[in-house]
Amino acid sequence: MKSNGVTLTVTSATRDQGGFITLNGQVTNGTSARWLGLDWASDEQELRKNGGSLAGASLVDEAGKKKYLVLRDTEGRCLCTKFQGGVPQGDTTEWFAQFPAPPQGTTSVQLQVPTMPPAQLDITEGE
Repeated sequence: MKSNGVTLTVTSATRDQGGFITLNGQVTNGTSARWLGLDWASDEQELRKNGGSLAGASLVDEAGKKKYLVLRDTEGRCLCTKFQGGVPQGDTTEWFAQFPAPPQGTTSVQLQVPTMPPAQLDITEGE
């Protein structure tokens, strides 16, 4: 996924035994300045305080007609990477995000991140 000089790569989408899906990947800043990730922040009041992060991401199960938002802890912090201090120009950094898992028979979901085109992901089974 690429938009405005920023590239988001997903390296894995794994269904874990705990009833959630963990996404892992990399984000590369191809812009001419430090990228803060503020465009990816959540519009939800509880998640807004996460700032530049993957808090605004969601998974869509088109077949099941459901949307899954990033998981959060009891204090409203997303279970996802927060880009504290941003990503310097030309750098690449690792990221993760956790979501509730769709039903067991669902093997593909669509990742939606603000400002990025949607991406279809195949879910692998964790151990």
